[in-house]
Amino acid sequence: MTMAVVVAFGALAQSDAAFSHFWLGKSYYNPAAAGEYNGIHMNVGSRMQWVDFRHAPMNFYVTVDAPYKFMGQLFAGGVKAEYERIGLYTNTRIGAQVAYKRRFGRLLTVSVGIQPGVFSQTFRGTETITPAADEENPSNSDIIPNTDISGTSFDANVGAFVSHPKFWAGFAVTHVTSPGIELKQSRESLEVYEFKVSRGYNFMAGGNIPINNTLFEIQPSGMFFATDKVWTAQVATMVRYNRMLNIGAGYRWKDAVTAFIGVNLKNAYIGYAYDYPVSAISKATFGSHEVFVTYNVKLDKREKNKNKQKSVRLM
Repeated sequence: MTMAVVVAFGALAQSDAAFSHFWLGKSYYNPAAAGEYNGIHMNVGSRMQWVDFRHAPMNFYVTVDAPYKFMGQLFAGGVKAEYERIGLYTNTRIGAQVAYKRRFGRLLTVSVGIQPGVFSQTFRGTETITPAADEENPSNSDIIPNTDISGTSFDANVGAFVSHPKFWAGFAVTHVTSPGIELKQSRESLEVYEFKVSRGYNFMAGGNIPINNTLFEIQPSGMFFATDKVWTAQVATMVRYNRMLNIGAGYRWKDAVTAFIGVNLKNAYIGYAYDYPVSAISKATFGSHEVFVTYNVKLDKREKNKNKQKSVRLM
């Protein structure tokens, strides 16, 4: 049995979230970006979209990653966990990230990465409201479930990433296998609804431009994301003063303009973004809010035997 109506609505629920802080959450979109920083890097992002809009999207995710060496080669490992609510859908994605890194010279690093994981989904059918049927509008009760149903499927992302102190860029494919999630009320249920997850493609790039003889830096970035159903593009420009105070602005194509503010602490960054919609939905909401926090724990790369006692030269 195919859940045609729910699948059509779910096309909005399955795509990766469009975070305004995409330039901070690179490894959210691309597993090859794991281990970009010299240390254990944690990124926490939350987004409340279209405040005051009923059943509006809400996203929360955490990534933790770090570089390491194995058999003389440079790798990175990490984990990603995400919780999303949109409409009557609840999505949970959990994955492990592994990236292989190759340095060219002292500053350029090229990475390829993979993120195997699981995609779990729940549809809250008990909250559906089915209009009364008539001759012109027959009932959809046979194709829209009126009970809570859920399911889980294997999921995977792959990507490539290039980083340099002055620029970075990456391309990734998300939901590579375009998994189909079978939603049931229970394992024994014979009534099965299918939710198809669309494969996604994204390209991101950005840079860091110091202004000579000042304490200011300009950090432009952009992102393009597409599936077989929808596409979007967004740009952002941050101005950083004295490597501490950050302000900026952004734009998402035919969706919203964004204002950013953030502060760099010793090993952390705290940022806030406000999106004001430029589409017709502005009549129903005052906008969207986003909060991002990053924290770094530097790795001690000193040799383990640095304190080892050396032999004394015979006199």
